[in-house]
Amino acid sequence: MLLGLDISTSITGATIIDDEGTVILNEAWDLRKYKDIYLKSEIVNEKIESLKIYGIKEVFIEQSLQSFRSGFSSAKTLSTLSRFNGIVSWICYKELEVAPEHISASSARKKCGIKIPKGVKAKEVVIKHIIDNVPDVSITYTKFGNPRPCCYDMADSWVIAMAGHKCRTERSSRF
Repeated sequence: MLLGLDISTSITGATIIDDEGTVILNEAWDLRKYKDIYLKSEIVNEKIESLKIYGIKEVFIEQSLQSFRSGFSSAKTLSTLSRFNGIVSWICYKELEVAPEHISASSARKKCGIKIPKGVKAKEVVIKHIIDNVPDVSITYTKFGNPRPCCYDMADSWVIAMAGHKCRTERSSRF
């Protein structure tokens, strides 16, 4: 079993897939009501601890953003996200006894065959790919017909998990 995580201090997406790439679990952990990074970490620790029953052997985590881009996150936000990513990485190592591998979002999308056209938001392309191609990821909608915020994180965690699965397959085919 392989765990893919899309880590955020607001909503963290988690997907477990088996050796064939079948989705076993796809969920989102809503952390928005917890104001402190340490309390958020405790909640994530409990969630990851509950995943032990799946016998996870590999963990792939979306790499936190490494640089500024105009109109995006501030230095404080990037720093907090990076700290939280490190904390969750450590929790995975401690609870699952697996050293997580980090993969960038763009590399993960590329491995999954998801191309992002210029000027289009990546989240929108990913969610459309999931809706069109991945029936095992349940997308729910608001009363206005938009995907719920948690669905984007669930979709992103599927991309990370599937990219991890493809990385593992590529490594094993080399030997």
